[in-house]
Amino acid sequence: MSKYEIFSSLHRGEEPLLLGNLWDVNSATLFEAAGYKAVGTSSQAVAKSLGYEDGENIPFEWLLQLAKRTVERVRIPVTIDMESGYARTIDGIIANLEQLHDVGVVGINIEDTVPASSRTLRPAAEFQDLLSAIVNRLQQKNIRLFVNVRTDGFLLGLPNALPETLERIHLYDRTGIDGIFVPCITASDDIRAVTSATQLPVNVMCMPHLPDFAELKTLGVKRISMGPFVNIYVNNKTNDAIRTVASENSFASLFQ
Repeated sequence: MSKYEIFSSLHRGEEPLLLGNLWDVNSATLFEAAGYKAVGTSSQAVAKSLGYEDGENIPFEWLLQLAKRTVERVRIPVTIDMESGYARTIDGIIANLEQLHDVGVVGINIEDTVPASSRTLRPAAEFQDLLSAIVNRLQQKNIRLFVNVRTDGFLLGLPNALPETLERIHLYDRTGIDGIFVPCITASDDIRAVTSATQLPVNVMCMPHLPDFAELKTLGVKRISMGPFVNIYVNNKTNDAIRTVASENSFASLFQ
């Protein structure tokens, strides 16, 4: 079974797939050593680790190199957060996806907003057309990638987030994509409404009030992401450690 097939099957198991969201190659190896079955980049965590703000500000070549080295170092499937595709044309997006596929990546995330000073949803029908074009072009080139589509109504805090999300799922469902990702959704009733609206595996993300994994399973969730939050936690712990060394004028705290 190929890594792509393994990754796809992980979205159809009885237990939701818990995805390890990496920010560098070392974090990917730690997730693998801890027993995670797949890893994927967090765009925000990767950008921060390289000294950039989130929103396609890092060069795509850097993301490609991270993908390549991660695939070389771990045996589990690797998926890449492509934000809006790191291009604004279908040809540009497909060229990027081809390069990721060629280095061994098995999946991508792509979102229905465009990074800008003020993030807004793209027109739903326009994005539906883009998704159809991506899927068709990948099929024509015999490129197998798990296309996980992020819709951002809840992330943006829209007052009509649920109906907007359901309408978009209805449109995106028709394009041949592989999964739906709804970051920042937390209410059980909303999650159930989303999972009931599609046969595609639904992905949710770590948030303060997200139900625990057992409840997410009963709600029909098939993939659980951590976004940048493990990276944020690690950075906070690192900050505490280096400040303690400076304040105590000693390395003793590092060995306690």
